[in-house]
Amino acid sequence: MKNKSSKTKYRVDLPAHMAECDANYLRLQKLLPGLTTEAEAVSVFRIPFGDADARVSIAVETKSPYTSVVRIVVTSLPPELETKLGPTTIRMRVYHDAKSAEVIEFQNQRRFQAIYDYPNAKMRQRNEKAQINRFLSEFLAQCLNHGVAMDEFLALS
Repeated sequence: MKNKSSKTKYRVDLPAHMAECDANYLRLQKLLPGLTTEAEAVSVFRIPFGDADARVSIAVETKSPYTSVVRIVVTSLPPELETKLGPTTIRMRVYHDAKSAEVIEFQNQRRFQAIYDYPNAKMRQRNEKAQINRFLSEFLAQCLNHGVAMDEFLALS
């Protein structure tokens, strides 16, 4: 009889990862209509956050024929969270030809590997990259479901 280790080796579920990134692309297209056509597309809106509203800004940073880098910044959190967390920043690479979007930076942390040994120097989870892309997916879904456009406020400022 073989002695099975209590730890099973983590394996990337590539089809699930690609489906998550493809869904992120579709959500991002809805939130940022000029994603594929405008070099400097920007969308600003607010989402309810407890008794206050958080401000979400989505902007194309760089654009080339097949890829773009898009940044999401969340500000105006309630004061108790703002001092602890600061603004939330997510950067993603958008692949227009593949219609896919993947996180490349989260809170100033970059270069996520598909699998990490555990424990590791930065104490990242084995599937950190998958978790961050899933977070983006859930965040974009919340923005679509609860976001309120702020275009009228931008025109006045």
